[in-house]
Amino acid sequence: MPNIKSAKKRVIVTKTKTLQNKIFRTQLKTDIKKFEAAVASGDKAAAEAAYVAAVKKVDQAAARGIIHKNAAARKKSRFTKKLNAMA
Repeated sequence: MPNIKSAKKRVIVTKTKTLQNKIFRTQLKTDIKKFEAAVASGDKAAAEAAYVAAVKKVDQAAARGIIHKNAAARKKSRFTKKLNAMA
């Protein structure tokens, strides 16, 4: 355990930020699963709504640094391909 006051603070801040990132990552996975389920069900309207939510969440994750920007672009591209394949 750290003895210096600033080091103690960093431990607390890191723990808090880690928890926030974990929560956000869980929400991201949930939105992606909802999109995948909508595509699998074949409901075009639900898939489009889920697509918008999933892309927004992926963009936010990339902006926060939770996922890499190229990984975000790859995910969005795959979502778009799946959505377009439904038509």
